[in-house]
Amino acid sequence: MDVGTVWRRWSAGHERIRDALPAIPVVLIAAAATAVGPSGWREPRWAEVAWTALSCVPLVVRSRRPLGVALLTLAVDLTLMAFSPHTAATPAASLIALYTLADRGSRRTAWIVGVASAVAVTGVFAATHAESLLGARGLLRFDFVIAATALGRAVRGRREHVAEARERAERAERTREEEARRRVTEERVRIARDLHDVVAHHITLVNAQAGVAHHLMRTDPDRAYEALAHITDNSRAALHELRATVGLLRQPDDAPGSRAPIPRLADLDTLVAGIRAGGLPVSVTRTGSACPLASATELTAYRIVQEALTNAHKHASATRAEVVLDYGPLALRITVTDDGRTVPPKVGTGGGHGLVGMRERATAIGGGVTAGPRPEGGFRVVAELPLSLAPAPL
Repeated sequence: MDVGTVWRRWSAGHERIRDALPAIPVVLIAAAATAVGPSGWREPRWAEVAWTALSCVPLVVRSRRPLGVALLTLAVDLTLMAFSPHTAATPAASLIALYTLADRGSRRTAWIVGVASAVAVTGVFAATHAESLLGARGLLRFDFVIAATALGRAVRGRREHVAEARERAERAERTREEEARRRVTEERVRIARDLHDVVAHHITLVNAQAGVAHHLMRTDPDRAYEALAHITDNSRAALHELRATVGLLRQPDDAPGSRAPIPRLADLDTLVAGIRAGGLPVSVTRTGSACPLASATELTAYRIVQEALTNAHKHASATRAEVVLDYGPLALRITVTDDGRTVPPKVGTGGGHGLVGMRERATAIGGGVTAGPRPEGGFRVVAELPLSLAPAPL
């Protein structure tokens, strides 16, 4: 612990002793000044020393009553100067009180009192010493008073500047912590959304294939066995994706590219094959010139197709579905349609989160999603996703 810290802690608990400490050197200097004469050292003029000590008494409360203390000490010092014109000492108690007023009080009050005190001290000194107001010794005292006020304002300004800098640093630290918490929350939401997509998709397929196997177990064991094989494949894929997604939380030191389970549009055929195995025929059409996409766009496109097909297979009475990927110059347009006879509840306006999740994913990368029933029957999901992402603002 440094000396400055020790002093601040001690002075905070002993305010009156701290305020009175400057009186000790003032009284000692006054005694020495009155003991110096033309012929050398002599007996101090104790009456003047006592008067100086009396002017220092109000300094005990200078921090609590800076204006009153400044006026009182100035009155005592001016009285001493008037009745003891040969006193050579500068009114030190008044200088200390004016410094405190400038440090603790308002700027306007400090300068009004400071200038008035400087004029009064200079005038009394000039009158008692038969000198001009512009005499060197009188102007020296004027300068002392102005300097005390200026020093007090400078100390206060520096303290306020340090406090402001400290506050800015603390505010910046709080902002960084809030930003970190926000990013953690967003990452948790993203992981939760991935988990929802993975689990909902694969459990839907497993449920459909289990129903097929149960229905065909006695009448067509070979097809039932094939459905059970699909259940095994889908459950293994679900476990693999879940392990990879949870790995985001368990492996914080790995590079993001090696940890993130980012399905791409190249994996779309595997996704569609699983849907077909569950009993829903799906066709995939690609138009336009395929081009490299941002990783976030690939993941979002995959998840939107996955969610749309899962909803069509699970909630709509659909016998077929179609996926169209249209690569434009600036955006990828994804259209997923089915011939279901009812609106899937998971993508409706209430009760589910499928469409909400699609829209949130698309909006997060600067795209959008629209969905609704088709006039000829069935349901359509249309997503517009940017081919490349704009850089994040600094």
